[in-house]
Amino acid sequence: MTACPDVTVIVAVYNTMPYLTECLNSLVGQSIGLERLEVIAVDDGSTDGSGGELDRFAARYPGVVTVLHQANSGGPAAPSNRALDRATGRFVYFVGSDDHLGEEALERLVAYADTHESDVVAGRMVGVDGRYVHQKLYAENAPDISLYHSYLPFTLANTKLFRRELVEKHHLRFPEDLPVASDQPFTIEACVRARRISVLADYICYYAVKRGDASNITYRADHLARLRCTTRIMDHAAGLVAPGPRRDALFARHFAWELSKLLLADFPALDIETRRLLCEGLSVLLDAYWTDALRDATGVKRRVRFGLARRGAVEALSKAITDEAEHGAPPFLLDGDRAFAAYPGFRDPAVGLDDRYYEVLGETVAGRLAAGTEFESADWEQRGADLRLTVRLRLGVTGDVSSAVVALVQGAMPQSADRPGARRLPGQDGRPPADGDLTAVPAADGTGTQVCARVPVPAVRAKKGVRVYVDVAGSTYEIPVRTGGRPMPLARRWGETDPYRVAARPNTKGRLVITTAPLVEPRDGPGTRLWRLLRPKRKRSR
Repeated sequence: MTACPDVTVIVAVYNTMPYLTECLNSLVGQSIGLERLEVIAVDDGSTDGSGGELDRFAARYPGVVTVLHQANSGGPAAPSNRALDRATGRFVYFVGSDDHLGEEALERLVAYADTHESDVVAGRMVGVDGRYVHQKLYAENAPDISLYHSYLPFTLANTKLFRRELVEKHHLRFPEDLPVASDQPFTIEACVRARRISVLADYICYYAVKRGDASNITYRADHLARLRCTTRIMDHAAGLVAPGPRRDALFARHFAWELSKLLLADFPALDIETRRLLCEGLSVLLDAYWTDALRDATGVKRRVRFGLARRGAVEALSKAITDEAEHGAPPFLLDGDRAFAAYPGFRDPAVGLDDRYYEVLGETVAGRLAAGTEFESADWEQRGADLRLTVRLRLGVTGDVSSAVVALVQGAMPQSADRPGARRLPGQDGRPPADGDLTAVPAADGTGTQVCARVPVPAVRAKKGVRVYVDVAGSTYEIPVRTGGRPMPLARRWGETDPYRVAARPNTKGRLVITTAPLVEPRDGPGTRLWRLLRPKRKRSR
């Protein structure tokens, strides 16, 4: 190591064997070379042999690996701060002691920072063994990005390259009283104060490992601890970023992730006092930082849950979460040109939550509509030469569905519809005209609409999908009908003059498809005589 290495790697260590060995090997094996590298590892009172492993590497790589031992502090903040006080590199880089680096990571990161005069460089990260790492920031190399106009707010871990001059100029340190997410205040302030932030995306720099026992500190904190930490983080960031679109862009992450995760399926199982305290704490943050713009940009499920928490409606909130976990999303209520998700508390005077919280506000609802559309039966209905397919199904919407259409449509659904199971049409051009009879009545349990449609089957060679078209919140949605393994009617022939064969079958994706084809007289052979006996007799004209 030179007197002033290019980079100091800081490792806070607490009971991470055997992952620690791979971590350290990935550091001393960096292509940047030992002469340009400093590693400072702080053993935070480990009891599993991690301290001894650190000492082994320090003895093997003197002048490169420095080990400090201390009593357990309860989190990575204190050991990281202690290492920062000893760092001498031009840049500092933080790595979790259960994670590891790509061989060329530090060399590439330092070169990229020098080339672009960057104060912060985010190198591409990936998850290992099920560890989730948000990937949108790493779509491409970017020499100069903004904290407020990129996906950086969704990647606030400190596992980045920081210019040490920036860190010391603003005396950036980790809050030692935060048990989780103590790196966020550090990263946010560094990015706010940085002259330039860059992204190195064309090389995997960092491998984030999920331990087999899920003992990463991120996975251990309870609900109230996570709420307290998120409150501290948001209050700290609010002191750096003035109210307005920039703060909204930063806090969109915390409402979408940290705070939303407090209101997941495990919330109703918490004791009533914990639930009450969570709602009180959330209410404070919602009042302070959840602007109208953030509210309207939040999906209706989260928006309702936040609204109920804000009102202190603990029981209604618990019921909303439980009902959705057990029965799926509630139906949409169509009310004129507006649509609402009928979660508990909707238009309940005792709750007093404005309709806006329940309204579908231009968000993608295709998945909910597809999930709420349930096929019940299909039958043929023939009157003379006219053949119709009678389809009975249940729509996950209530209210005025008079505009709904069930139709046979040529061609496959686009791939964009595969994941949600339906799609929003770009306009009215793709909506077929009403062709056939349709009746719709509210379901007996009030959670949907029973639809019976008699759809004409054309006497042409064709393969057409059965699809439902319904208007929700000013947009038309196309929903393929999935059979769900229900029995299908037998194939049949119809037509006296020119007979056709028609069949109703699910395709490989389980979607109902109607196939029609003319019955063609076979050439001379064993089946010719039988076909002539069975074909319809043509009436002779007088």
